[in-house]
Amino acid sequence: MTNKELLSNINATSDKHYSPLVLMIAAFGVYFCMYGFRKPFTAASYSELDIFGIDYKSVLVTSQIVGYLLSKAIGVKVISEMEPQRRISTLLVLVGLALASLLLLAVVPLPWNIVFIFINGLSLGMVFGLVLGAVEGRRQTEILAAGLCASFIVADGASKSIGSMLLKAGVPDLWMPFAAGLLFTPPFLLFTWLLSRIPPPGADDIAKRSARPPMTRADRRLLLSNHAFGLTTIIGCYVLLTVLRSIRADFAPEIWRGLGLTGEPAIFTRSEIFVAAGVLLVSSLVVLIRDNRLAFFTSIGISFSGFTLAGAGLVVWQGGHIGGFLLMVLIGLGLYLPYVAVHTSIFERLIAMTGERGNIGYLMYIADSFGYLGYAIVMTGRNFLQSEGNFIQFFLNVTQYVIISAAILLLAGWIFFSRQQAYRQRVIVDET
Repeated sequence: MTNKELLSNINATSDKHYSPLVLMIAAFGVYFCMYGFRKPFTAASYSELDIFGIDYKSVLVTSQIVGYLLSKAIGVKVISEMEPQRRISTLLVLVGLALASLLLLAVVPLPWNIVFIFINGLSLGMVFGLVLGAVEGRRQTEILAAGLCASFIVADGASKSIGSMLLKAGVPDLWMPFAAGLLFTPPFLLFTWLLSRIPPPGADDIAKRSARPPMTRADRRLLLSNHAFGLTTIIGCYVLLTVLRSIRADFAPEIWRGLGLTGEPAIFTRSEIFVAAGVLLVSSLVVLIRDNRLAFFTSIGISFSGFTLAGAGLVVWQGGHIGGFLLMVLIGLGLYLPYVAVHTSIFERLIAMTGERGNIGYLMYIADSFGYLGYAIVMTGRNFLQSEGNFIQFFLNVTQYVIISAAILLLAGWIFFSRQQAYRQRVIVDET
């Protein structure tokens, strides 16, 4: 279907106005609540449990990540082809299956219950793409997507805080994730209903940002082949950021302990509120840039500023000039500025800048598939090669490697797209 045909079809709903704030609240709420089904289990240490001599928590994290990875790989096709009218029913089915898997995690004995945390990850891996599909291709997409991304920054800490409070209230380790899921179910249903009331992008949105139709296999191949090297560098950068973000998120209790800050469940949430506020502010400002090309390269520049911030945080912390709390905030800002830029602006403006047939969900799920594959490899290697006592140094080493390597990859991408756009401009001039 061409842009003209999509514009014609959208005329029937173009008179249905919506509030961007309501859409942001709905998207934020749905994805925030999804974390209540995915992350609370990481608040427990499971220190008395192991499987074949391997730390039980590491096995849980790795099993969920493998399920999440498989879901992302499946989502490359499913999310890119998803019809808008099927998003809400699919959301409800997937989250319902995730909650049931948490119940079975508690009921089924070790080691067989590991399969259910795998199913949990498999169920939840496509939730982000479903929600992202509702906010992309709009004039306010950067603000909406930044709000969506802020949800997983804050929710990551909040879900651990909820998990820690349930543990302190006496809920057993293996029952705690299901109990947390029950707490998050009513708000999830409320926000999902609210999301279902939002109309699709209007004609003016499509005119300024291009249409975002379901993609065919030919569409996917063409988009990749036209920007193969540039997309490879951006996705490579994203893979490294995913590994660092996931380590920082899944092993936050161990990292905070290594920094000498323990005993306060709210610390997980408090640090991430500062990170989310900074990232939301910076990412939202890109919506003020109307020129898609300028916004695309500005977003890459913002990503470089994040790498600089994280590197500076490590240097001043190692010099004894700041404490562990500020270090975690600076690393969080440093990794989430580029991580969120990919979600909110880089892929969004790339599609708008080129005018090619595509949607963010397709590009994001390719990136996520490789990102979680990288994380699964790192976690598997760590399970066999490192002990728990070395975790803080392991985290700091990974942070340094990611900052340097991701910056180099993104620089290569900047050069590629700069030359590509310069060439296209010359072609246009020559033709006129």
